[in-house]
Amino acid sequence: MPALGRRVRRLRGARPWVVDLGLTVLVQLAVTMPFVLPREPGLPPVTWASYAVTTLGVVPLVWRRRRPVLVLVAILLIGGVYKVAMDGPGQPLPYAGLMAFYTVAVQCPARVRAAVGAGSVVAVAASVGLGTGTARELSFTLFCAGAAYALGRLQDTRQAYTAAVEDRAAQLERANRIEAEQAVAQERARIAREMHDILSHAVSIMIVQAEAGPVAVRRAPERAEAAFEAISETGREAMAQLRTMLGVLREADGPAPREPQPGVAALPALLDRVRRGGPEIAYEETGEVRGLPSAVDTAVYRIVQEALTNVVRHARARRVGVRLHHGARELVVTVTDDGRGPADGDGRGGHGGGVGRGGGHGGHGLIGIRERAAAHGGTARCGPRRDGPGFEVRVVLVTSPLEVGS
Repeated sequence: MPALGRRVRRLRGARPWVVDLGLTVLVQLAVTMPFVLPREPGLPPVTWASYAVTTLGVVPLVWRRRRPVLVLVAILLIGGVYKVAMDGPGQPLPYAGLMAFYTVAVQCPARVRAAVGAGSVVAVAASVGLGTGTARELSFTLFCAGAAYALGRLQDTRQAYTAAVEDRAAQLERANRIEAEQAVAQERARIAREMHDILSHAVSIMIVQAEAGPVAVRRAPERAEAAFEAISETGREAMAQLRTMLGVLREADGPAPREPQPGVAALPALLDRVRRGGPEIAYEETGEVRGLPSAVDTAVYRIVQEALTNVVRHARARRVGVRLHHGARELVVTVTDDGRGPADGDGRGGHGGGVGRGGGHGGHGLIGIRERAAAHGGTARCGPRRDGPGFEVRVVLVTSPLEVGS
């Protein structure tokens, strides 16, 4: 059976004219049998002329796909000439005519099939009338023609179904490829956003501590030592987070380390690093404090990290407040400072250069904050404080999975 299946697949993959030529040869062999087998006594002898006319009635099958109706008409006409003018051996079945009728049923539209069917019935009746003229021969010939037509329609239905299945499979393949490409693009964007947050925060803290170090060496050596320790610790943590995040992209060096991304539990350590040589930071959690989904937990850490990075780089603030309020279905993250506030129209000021009132557009960090909030069904406002000088970042994250996207 597997060998037969392979032969059928090779036959389907062959060129159409090769298949038609092979069918024509097979039909020619079938119609040749009555000419080479012994004949009963009393029957007229076999002549080359009758064999030539029989062969002429088979040759049009080579063009059956190109002109199915013309091929059927030619075969029927040649068959009529053979019955009227030749006294040769008859055929058990009209092989060529059945094959041509089958091709019409497969390839022609319904209107053409109806006209050809009506004409074929008339031709069959005339042929039987010229022969035996019996109802038995008429019914048998019509049955054979009907069977050929039915097989042709079944083949046409099967080809249409196969084409629809192949088209559907191609569409699914394209959809899967597009979905995979989109997933890759989203993952690249996520990695780029994470790298921006990590590097921007680490470099900003390191620059601030490095700038404060020389001053502290002259005035307070113990503070200088703390500043240099903060630089080292910040660098090590940044390298560890980058190694964890980018480890999934490394395959040649073996399995990469898998460590959880920092979350709310890591905020005190983050705030301690920023405090060393930086502003005073007050931190509080209010409401019904509870565990958060891992994605929300990481988003909170990154939002606070980016907000503090902006404070260190732009605000020149002395005091910073970080507050997490746990609601029933949402978490509100607020980071405020008493620094220079948003940039003014000519580019002077702080927080990303160009953050206007009402949370207008800012740098890549503020854009990342808004994207993280939107990813969790929340909102973000970045702008001047309402209760005094400085800047405020207020982010609302939905913590209930049922609420996200509603």
